[in-house]
Amino acid sequence: MLSHLDSDTAVLVVSDHGAKGMKGAFCVNQWLMEEGYLVLKEPPTGVSTLEKVEVDWARTRAWGWGGYYARIFLNVQGREAQGVIPPQDYEAEREKLREKLLAVRDPQGRPMANKVHRPEELYDQCRGDIPDLMVYFDDLAWRSAGTVGHPGCYLEENDTGPDDAVHDYKGIFILSHPELREGRRLPTLDILDVAPTVLGLLGIPQPPQMRGKAIPLEEI
Repeated sequence: MLSHLDSDTAVLVVSDHGAKGMKGAFCVNQWLMEEGYLVLKEPPTGVSTLEKVEVDWARTRAWGWGGYYARIFLNVQGREAQGVIPPQDYEAEREKLREKLLAVRDPQGRPMANKVHRPEELYDQCRGDIPDLMVYFDDLAWRSAGTVGHPGCYLEENDTGPDDAVHDYKGIFILSHPELREGRRLPTLDILDVAPTVLGLLGIPQPPQMRGKAIPLEEI
C-alpha cells in the first residue's frame, strides 16, 4: 500500500500502548471469593464467567471484571440494585480492599509490584461503567482473569486461551514525512501529543479544549 503513496504524503504508525511478556493470569474473582467479598449461591461446576453463575448479592461486597487490568466494583447501597455496603462506609471499604490488593503476592509468595488506582485519580472525567478500583497486577505483568471455578488464583495462561503478551505503558509513534530526515529518534512524547500533531500535519487548528501539543516538524 505504501508504494501507491506520493512523495508528499506523511505516514504515521501509532499505537495507544506497548506490549511485554505475560507471566500469567491472576483470577481476581476467584481471589475475591476466597477473601469473602464475592459469594455464590452454588459452587461453580467448572470454569465459568460471572454472568453464568448465581451471585448471592445479599452477601457480596465486591466483584470484578477481567482484562489486561482488573476493574473492581463495590456493592454499595443505593447505587447497586442489591447493595450491601452503607454509603458512609464506602471509602473505608474501598481503602481496605485497595490495601489487600496491593499485598497480593505471586505463586511463590514473592511481592508483586501491584498498582491499585481510584479512577478519579487518573481521569478528569469518568464515564460509562466506572469501577471503584483499577488494579495492575505486578505492574501489568499478570493479566486479570475474571472467570471463576479455578482450583487456585494463578493461571499460566489467560483464561480465554494461550496468550504470551500483555499491555505495557509505552506505545509506538513513527512518522515518515518528506521534510524529515530518516532515522531520527524522537524525544519522549506524551500520548496526548499525538492528536494535535496529526491535526498540525493536516493544517487543522487545534481546538482550545484539546490537551497536548503539536510537535513542530523542525523539532523532530
